[in-house]
Amino acid sequence: MAVLELRFEGDPVLLETAAPVQQFDEELAGLVRDMFETMYAAPGRGLAAPQVGVSTRVFVVDTDWKDADPAPMIFINPEIANQSEDKAVGTEACLSIPGKSFDVSRPLWVELRWQDLDGVAHHGRFEAVQAICICHELDHLNGLLVTETGVLQ
Repeated sequence: MAVLELRFEGDPVLLETAAPVQQFDEELAGLVRDMFETMYAAPGRGLAAPQVGVSTRVFVVDTDWKDADPAPMIFINPEIANQSEDKAVGTEACLSIPGKSFDVSRPLWVELRWQDLDGVAHHGRFEAVQAICICHELDHLNGLLVTETGVLQ
């Protein structure tokens, strides 16, 4: 495993719409392992592939590891299937924009469809901090930074 170089605001890869994953192979598994290593070292709660210079639809999340046992989650080719109409504003930071935080409006819950490392399809509902992290990382896959979705604090 390796800690990958983070990409920062101004890097064009962060503004691209990431391509869907086509190959579910050892290269993808290695990328995911390295992304977790990078996220934990940063230290963050989520990391999208474009943040390490790879324009592909993959992100990892672990909202628990700072306060409890790690609960790593892998999302490949994620899509929001449904979301709450009710929203809440919360403060978010981004590993690609160090030292700044933003107030962002996010849905209270999201239902997501995604694939795992074997290409198996999954569907799940996420609430609270998990929903926030998922929406934040999904924005990265769509070429959006928190600077576009939030208000600088």
